[in-house]
Amino acid sequence: MATLLIVHHTPSPNCQAMFEAVVSGATAPEIEGVRVVRRAALAATASDVLAADGYLLGTPANLGYMSGALKHFFDQVYYPCLDETRGRPFAAFVHGGNDVTGALRGIESITTGLGWRRAAEPVTVTGEPAKADIEACWELGATVAAGLMS
Repeated sequence: MATLLIVHHTPSPNCQAMFEAVVSGATAPEIEGVRVVRRAALAATASDVLAADGYLLGTPANLGYMSGALKHFFDQVYYPCLDETRGRPFAAFVHGGNDVTGALRGIESITTGLGWRRAAEPVTVTGEPAKADIEACWELGATVAAGLMS
């Protein structure tokens, strides 16, 4: 059975709504043979990353960058996972008050260094998520999980 690891930092109701939609999509009834593991960014470990076959990353954009929690996650797992996880799929969802560019650039830079491959375009939302944004998060979760089905 494949494992999808969702690493998230969801401190606000907007981030939480996006996270819940991603989880709902990843665990939809039509997704079979994929175990979904959810970890807060400050609790996720290199063992979690090594045990997973794909990743979904969620963060707010804080001061023009990903959250400190997601950056801490990457700092902890980068070298222990560098050689073992190359080529694995990932995608991201980011919420910001007005700009998410720096957060996306940071995630792209680190995942490129890890050798991960983008499985879907990121979902980005500024302001309160609209219905279409929540649907896009659901689709993101379903797309990445479906890509791991055997």
